Amino acid sequence: MKIEVKKIGNSTGLIFPKELLAKLQLKQGDVLFVTELAEGGIKLVPHDPTFERGMEIARKAMRTYRNALRELAK
Repeated sequence: MKIEVKKIGNSTGLIFPKELLAKLQLKQGDVLFVTELAEGGIKLVPHDPTFERGMEIARKAMRTYRNALRELAK
């Protein structure tokens, strides 16, 4: 599968095949986040990796301090 780079008005855009859009469950207006890989490539994901990492840290903290958080919620 290939992605085409095209001029769209005064901008440049990427044209994704409809099969790929369906597979990734993307629609017009959705946002993709770009992550540079150590091997020199890139990774496109429909969620913010920084936010995901923050949520992992928050989940770990909530597990660690579950009893204290339960008491504070009373």
